[in-house]
Amino acid sequence: MDFSLTEEQQLIVAATRRFVREELVPHEREVEASGTLPTELQRELKARAIAAGLYAANMPVEVGGGGLDGIAWVLYEKELGHTGYALQYGCVARPSNILLACQGEQRDRYLLATVRGERTECLAMTEPQAGSDLRSMKTTATQRGGDFVINGTKHFISHADHADFVILFAASGEEDGPRGRRKLITAFLIDTGTPGFEVRPGYQNVSHRGYTNSILEFTDCRVPKSAVLGELHQGFEVANTWLGATRLQVAANCLGRAERALALATQWAVDRRQFGQQIGKFQGVAFKLADMAVELRAAELLTLEAAWKLGRKTATDMDMAIAKLKATEMLAMVADEALQIHGGMGLMSDLPLERIWRDARIERIRDGTSEVQRHIISRALLRPLGG
Repeated sequence: MDFSLTEEQQLIVAATRRFVREELVPHEREVEASGTLPTELQRELKARAIAAGLYAANMPVEVGGGGLDGIAWVLYEKELGHTGYALQYGCVARPSNILLACQGEQRDRYLLATVRGERTECLAMTEPQAGSDLRSMKTTATQRGGDFVINGTKHFISHADHADFVILFAASGEEDGPRGRRKLITAFLIDTGTPGFEVRPGYQNVSHRGYTNSILEFTDCRVPKSAVLGELHQGFEVANTWLGATRLQVAANCLGRAERALALATQWAVDRRQFGQQIGKFQGVAFKLADMAVELRAAELLTLEAAWKLGRKTATDMDMAIAKLKATEMLAMVADEALQIHGGMGLMSDLPLERIWRDARIERIRDGTSEVQRHIISRALLRPLGG
């Protein structure tokens, strides 16, 4: 098996790394201290990302994106993961692949405008009583005449406070299933400012400072039939077709942060002296570094394998789940051990470690908890045997 990178992949890694280190990292402490990404700074860095050809690199060339192959995309995401989420996602956006389901006039209004950086989307699935169990969502879309009337609440909706439109999933009917009646789900494209659609401030989050979440309230919000994304009642099909790769994106971002944490811990083990020698000479520290490196390498290989399969269109839900599960749990371990090696200094905001440690916690929850990933993996193992 050939593990070497093509010349193009090497150039993508180098360009992304340079942009992150030179343009984004210098603003980390400002964002962490204030808890916000200033609007003017975001616009300036976004323009630079577009000029550098790094914006919407996950989208196909035919819609104006970078058209990166699976491996190149994961390596790009890994480099972006080096810095805080508010900076790397707020300024170098990767539009949701679900927009590729846009048809007709939706393509210009939503898909192409978002790829160009003229509009920003947010994705609304999660509700106060419906997290991983999407079938239990209470937000409804009721047909009235030629329109849909939407009622309900979504929360934990990332960057909705500066999004131009929302990709909303709502219950649009019911059908008989093997366990009784179950809800049918439809996806909608709804512009911010539509009457009956309100964006409210969300919760204070210990992870990803500056990367906001919001609560969306829909009260008799009327949208036309043309707002349906994909087919009526086929929201799960739309999501399953386009959203699987987001778990791979999370995994790749975790690799970048873990690599940074390991580098910091390794340098500290060389520079810090106790009892007359470098602390890296002590087995208790040296073995931590070794274990961190092994876990990082294993997670990287699993993520790259899933990326390779994604490029060949052979990736399964199990492949994505394995990559996300391993990478997110690896990051938690590496961040914690790196902080332990630093001792009290690791908890100080002078170093990025305490941020990496805090940010690591949410990765085992968002885009499917570790328990959900284990369920996906176990069902893929058991179903072929009748389990």
